[in-house]
Amino acid sequence: MSKESRKFKVPDELANVYDFANTLDARHFTHFGVEHPQGDELGGPKQLAEWMQERGLDTGGGRVTLPMFETALRLRGALRAYLQCEPAERRRNKDVLGALDDALAPFPLRVEARAGRGAILSAVREDALAGLSAIAIELHDATLTGTLDRLKMCASEECRRVFFDRSKPSTRRWCMSTLCGNRMKTRAYRERQREAR
Repeated sequence: MSKESRKFKVPDELANVYDFANTLDARHFTHFGVEHPQGDELGGPKQLAEWMQERGLDTGGGRVTLPMFETALRLRGALRAYLQCEPAERRRNKDVLGALDDALAPFPLRVEARAGRGAILSAVREDALAGLSAIAIELHDATLTGTLDRLKMCASEECRRVFFDRSKPSTRRWCMSTLCGNRMKTRAYRERQREAR
């Protein structure tokens, strides 16, 4: 779990999905006169290995190669596309589901019986990317509990940050209503004023 996921009170069981989706910072807006710099925490295989190690997802299975890195980026892209959809749409958008299914295929899981814990899912992979199987496990578990529906992407085109919707009715659209929400509402208001003239 990262400082970011703790700060925004993302449940532990979704922290890796949240953190992984947000390794790409696509925000491109100006706030109080300061332009937000875009960035990617996963600039290459070395950065991916470091990111996994920081989160305890490093299984010690060797080094991350360029093909492994590309596999991880496909998973992140498919995950972000999935989270961009409204929860109800996620279950019926065949393109998004197909892309996520294809991106998860390199991360097979097995059911293991564990003393005192019952059956759990674990990674089949034993190489440097085995730790990313935690993403597949969290997606599976959060789908069963329904918490995955609360993980969403900010509706602001200038943001696209993934957030955990803690609102009671689970209807939040923006990662921060004081930032993205206000900016979008102000823009819509100004447009209506211009059209009224």
